[in-house]
Amino acid sequence: MGMFLVLALALAFVFAYGVEGSASDHRYSKGDHVPLYANKVGPFHNPSETYRYFDLPFCPPDKVTEKREDLGEVLNGDRMVDARYKLHFQDDKNSELLCRKKLTKDDLEKFREAVKKDYYFQMYYDDLPIWGFIGKTDRETNADPFLLYKHLHFEILYNNDRVIEITVRTDPNFTVDITEDKEIEVDFTYSVKWVETQTPFERRMDKYSKSSSLPQHLEIHWFSIINSCVTVLLLTGFLATILMRVLKNDFIKYSHDEESTDDQEETGWKYIHGDVFRYPPHKSLFCAVLGSGTQLFTLAIFIFMLALVGVSTHTTGELYTQPLWLYMPLHLALQVTLQPPSIVSLKDQTGCGIC
Repeated sequence: MGMFLVLALALAFVFAYGVEGSASDHRYSKGDHVPLYANKVGPFHNPSETYRYFDLPFCPPDKVTEKREDLGEVLNGDRMVDARYKLHFQDDKNSELLCRKKLTKDDLEKFREAVKKDYYFQMYYDDLPIWGFIGKTDRETNADPFLLYKHLHFEILYNNDRVIEITVRTDPNFTVDITEDKEIEVDFTYSVKWVETQTPFERRMDKYSKSSSLPQHLEIHWFSIINSCVTVLLLTGFLATILMRVLKNDFIKYSHDEESTDDQEETGWKYIHGDVFRYPPHKSLFCAVLGSGTQLFTLAIFIFMLALVGVSTHTTGELYTQPLWLYMPLHLALQVTLQPPSIVSLKDQTGCGIC
């Protein structure tokens, strides 16, 4: 009973946390500052290799301020800092100067290496992720120059006083050739376009669930699930029937056998009775698998249940935070419920516990 109470409290906490994170009031008035955080850069073909955004010589703000990240964002490897772009709510801008920067030879070498490896950048605007490329290589010419994008165009959709969607585009007409090793002065610019939409705030994350670069939202095929469950039950029943027939024949044989136990040759299931209470070869590993393995398996089941009922993750890092908060009460409940009876029973039979 205690285990079910703990699990109910855990689920209630996770649901409350998910609802709070997904329905937070991100409301703004015209001209309000909406936070834009530059997160990281890395090669497109190796997503696990990431670096800080300002490891490349972009236009840093006068004072680089790091965002206070939650546990899930830290586990996700985010490195968010304030960006220099000013994307105020419903404030259109056209060719706004971000900064005028003189690129040295070292800066050009860093940008060339990034463009060669197809580096992308990631930012977050009102908890919405955006991606874009740093530059491109002009493979149509023999010189194969490296071109750096110097202009970004932000298009933001809003519904009343909330941000619904944001996209960023790079203009191929605004590039600078960084092939040669000579210092150049570059004007980095950006533009902002606000467009009204009727999409509700609760559905603003649907775009990312349908994106090809993110996990697809899978439709639940209940018929297939029920069919699989029935198949498993039938196979389990067939196996149980076979085992019961074998055990029944052995019981009848041993009950009518008048031979002494010393002369009796053990066969069938009784042949392995000596191994039932024998110590396993790796007791510590067995204990870890029995304990943590059960907890992780139960955690996976509850995560699938949360996914089935549609608990969304509208804030960054929430997908990593919820399993951690769910694991702790599960760990306590399974430790209290499962381990003491197992230890007592094995101790009575073998003289000591497994842990």
